[in-house]
Amino acid sequence: MGDAGGRRVTTAHLGFRRDLLRPSGSERADRVSFVELFFDLVFVFGLTQLGTYLSANQTPLGALEGALAVTALWWAWISTTWLTNWLDPVKLPVRGAVIALAFVALVLSVSIAEAFGDRAWAFAIAYVVLQLGRAVFIVLAAARHDAALAADFTCVLVWTAVGSAFWLVGALLPLPAQLPFWAAALGVELVGSVLGYPVPRLGRVEVGAWDVSGPHIAERSALFVLIALGEGLLVTGFQVVEAEASIEVAVALVTAFVAAAACWWIYFDHGERVGPEAVAEHEAPARLARTAYSWVHLIIVAGIVMLGVGDKEVLAHPHEQSTAAAVTVIGGPLLFLGGTLLFRRVLEGRWMRSQLAGLGLLVVLAVVSPLLDPLPMSVLAALVLVAAAAGETIERLRTGRRSGG
Repeated sequence: MGDAGGRRVTTAHLGFRRDLLRPSGSERADRVSFVELFFDLVFVFGLTQLGTYLSANQTPLGALEGALAVTALWWAWISTTWLTNWLDPVKLPVRGAVIALAFVALVLSVSIAEAFGDRAWAFAIAYVVLQLGRAVFIVLAAARHDAALAADFTCVLVWTAVGSAFWLVGALLPLPAQLPFWAAALGVELVGSVLGYPVPRLGRVEVGAWDVSGPHIAERSALFVLIALGEGLLVTGFQVVEAEASIEVAVALVTAFVAAAACWWIYFDHGERVGPEAVAEHEAPARLARTAYSWVHLIIVAGIVMLGVGDKEVLAHPHEQSTAAAVTVIGGPLLFLGGTLLFRRVLEGRWMRSQLAGLGLLVVLAVVSPLLDPLPMSVLAALVLVAAAAGETIERLRTGRRSGG
């Protein structure tokens, strides 16, 4: 028997006999394993498919569908990252589970571009298998060795099962009804995370009591940000290869690279290093990690994805003014800066002046966007990102803070 926050949970005959939990107090407790990086490779393709879908569906409905897809993709990834925060990927059952989840994530990624069409079933089933399979595995892995963790993820499993029903029913319905059902499915999981997945007779999850590795969560999230930036450059590169050589294409290529480099600088110069330290020193490290990495990083990643969509728009239509071009070209940097601003606020309890100024300049740029073609608009947006990066670095040097990266 195990006691988890007042709950009596029978674990004597459940789960793996072998202890699959990460060993505490050792180097492996924080280490990111190579199989986790293998899992991440699948999401490079997922992000590419997501960008392709957003580029082809630049309408309000397409934006809603894209927001749902990027949230689902991120939630699937970050939830698996939390699993490997507790379970040791060096051990064969965990390694096999991560590889199996990577295959399911590949099916999910392949289906994204037609998730609201012919491949709705494939997308829904892959997402459900990924979420349910991961929750069942961690319950079985922890049952004999950490009753509290097993009880917590039993609650998570119940909420995931409810959300899964919405995913599957939504896949059966025509598009006008599919989107509300899938939004409700994601809402169940996200609201459950906020409320602590309460279940009658089982209680609720006390996230603040979780023992997490700040360095592991922070490094995994930073690697995903890096993958997203790399995917954007990859897509831009392919677009340039297919385009005819011109001054506009050359300027767009340089602008896309400068914007990506500025995003890297803003995230990695100092902010990335703050994360592990802040989580380790917090009175409820898991709660801080959930806010900073599970929630706020969704905004950061969404901004990077939209940044890539904007780059494609500029390369395809450098001189064609449109609302879609303004939204993607300015929206990407706006989301990214807003996300990194919140990230630093959550970790350090202060507002970064350079990023606040950058957001203000992007709002001004949005106001005057009807007067600008996409190409000069993208150049100005990239310069705002460079200015924000430079401003924060100057502040860091003045205060003597260490750099990251």
